[in-house]
Amino acid sequence: MSTGYLFCSDPLAAGRPDPFFAAEVACARRSGGETALLDHDALLAGDTEAALARVPRDSGPYWYRGWMVPVSRYEELDQGLRARGCGLLTPAPDFGRAHELPGWYDVFADLTPRSVWRPLPPGTPPSGPALAALTAPLRPGPAVVKDFVKSRKHEWDEACFVPSLAHTDKLSAVVRRFFELQDDSLAGGLVVREYEPFVPGGEARVWWVDGEPVLTTAHPDSPAELPAPCLTAVRPAVRALGCRWVTTDLALREDGVWRVVEVGDGQVSGLPAGSDPSPLFDALTLAGSGR
Repeated sequence: MSTGYLFCSDPLAAGRPDPFFAAEVACARRSGGETALLDHDALLAGDTEAALARVPRDSGPYWYRGWMVPVSRYEELDQGLRARGCGLLTPAPDFGRAHELPGWYDVFADLTPRSVWRPLPPGTPPSGPALAALTAPLRPGPAVVKDFVKSRKHEWDEACFVPSLAHTDKLSAVVRRFFELQDDSLAGGLVVREYEPFVPGGEARVWWVDGEPVLTTAHPDSPAELPAPCLTAVRPAVRALGCRWVTTDLALREDGVWRVVEVGDGQVSGLPAGSDPSPLFDALTLAGSGR
């Protein structure tokens, strides 16, 4: 059976892939994979039938490869594909476990900054006393604020970094601003993480398929920097997570220890500009075919 890839279609021409993923589509086809197209805008709008209109019935199963989707929409995608006699190689529970911090944190707790979180809807930042209670398990030093998936690190001082958790007014201000900027795109709720200082040189993004590292790239935010992380401690954690296609972002802490900054579902993780995705798609095609 051929491995299927479900790519996002071009918003301006639904019959062709989104140009952003053109190089990956070519790699998927060269590796022997079959491709189909998903209307990402329709999926986000909740119209799963329209989103899957170009997916042949009784085809797949598929690796999804495209723009980020909320866990709830991925669940709808999974259900819609199964209703068409298709399926996903990453089932919905695995997507949520790798995509959102509460899903992967316990497995990686010894390898990543200490964190606390609270599920919240958009537009509802916690009060000062609620924030104090949430962050009580953390050390009273610097911290960063994010949601279950993303931070606002490009608005570092106003919506990400807290110089000291003891400064409750500053913490509240940063959290409020974070919620304002995230607005309806807030994913899951609020996460507060202890800040750890890393050496200059960027992060490495490691791509894992069935528990094996198949490609190491730079992080998309620092494409000119490619560290060479040690994976000895990370490999068992990736395998324990039990998700087929994941990414880990690693950075070197100032004390010389490699730390996991983020874990992600590989289907929606970004490749930095200029990367050759061939080794990744060779591994995915082999894994998807069951060989």
